[in-house]
Amino acid sequence: MRRFSVSRIETHAFRVPLSVPVETSFGIMRDRPAVFLRIEDDQGVFGWGEIFANWPSAGAEHRARLALEDIAPLLLGKDARDPRHVFRELTRKTRIRALQCGEFGPFSQAIAGIDTALWDLNARADGQPLRRLLNPGAADIIPVYASGIDSRKAQAGIAEARQAGHKAFKLKVGFDERDASRVEQQVKGLGTQEALFLDANQAWSLDEAADFLSQIEGSAIGWLEEPIAADAGEAVWRRLSEVSTIPLAGGENVAGASNFQSLIESRILGFIQPDVAKWGGVSGCFEVARQVVDAGLTYCPHFLGGGIGLLASAELLAASGGPGLLEVDVNPNPLRDAFAVPAIVQGSMTLADGPGLSVDALPESLDPYRTFHGEIAQCS
Repeated sequence: MRRFSVSRIETHAFRVPLSVPVETSFGIMRDRPAVFLRIEDDQGVFGWGEIFANWPSAGAEHRARLALEDIAPLLLGKDARDPRHVFRELTRKTRIRALQCGEFGPFSQAIAGIDTALWDLNARADGQPLRRLLNPGAADIIPVYASGIDSRKAQAGIAEARQAGHKAFKLKVGFDERDASRVEQQVKGLGTQEALFLDANQAWSLDEAADFLSQIEGSAIGWLEEPIAADAGEAVWRRLSEVSTIPLAGGENVAGASNFQSLIESRILGFIQPDVAKWGGVSGCFEVARQVVDAGLTYCPHFLGGGIGLLASAELLAASGGPGLLEVDVNPNPLRDAFAVPAIVQGSMTLADGPGLSVDALPESLDPYRTFHGEIAQCS
């Protein structure tokens, strides 16, 4: 097999100010950031990836420079056609660097974006969608759900999501003592073919989460996501699962293959949600997805960022072969909407047949929002 080496790497950071901030139980997003990464090989074939940048508020530019200045030199000249090997090697070579500065998250996120770009490059070189490179029998149509709906504004948020073609909705909770009554009100308004999920964003202690669950017991809720801290420990999560009649979900704040394996084996969560831009990229998340499906659990990719990561998440779900849904944030975000994300019709999305992620270049409409651009190339 012929070897093609990485010859050029670019990173781009963007920020879009918001007139209406996006609120969660742990913080407020006053702008929408994104970091996109482009990798090109010595034959001119390229691929795009996305690096998580939602938190902290100053994180986008930091991650763009981290990927470019600290990690990219380790990648130049390496084999572009073996993403899994590159993922393992970059993780190994940057471990001490991440330990030195205590920034395991940013390093993992940057490597995740690099990995996705390499997979996009390979699918583009083969002339097929990423999902078919991963699984020749991948689906072309996937179910989706509307995410990021503030439970305090749920009536209007769900109505708008319905208009956009959604049949499943996820409310953010964890704000105050009226969470349960708001949820009950929205359950009553659901159609017969509609579903409702909840996300507390790690808002509660074990006792607080158990109290909330007791208030909504018997309600038609598909899952409750991250009711307690992701690192609360297996024993605490198991205690919560034992008192919950609603399936629990999580995974966006889990990193590492061994940690996901332990999570799957524990069977505490019914829905497991790795984020392609936070850890693993395509290499790690697809392996987790296959393990989840094989275990009889449900893989639902987490994502709340720009258009490239959303497209990668869609391709991963389509390739997984499981019954999960794609998370689609319904809050305004030009860094997502500028890309050719397929339309949502009757709660489903039909994916494109273009090569890779079907992204040729960054849309020019994003230029006013760019806050950083840098590139590094191999000397000829």
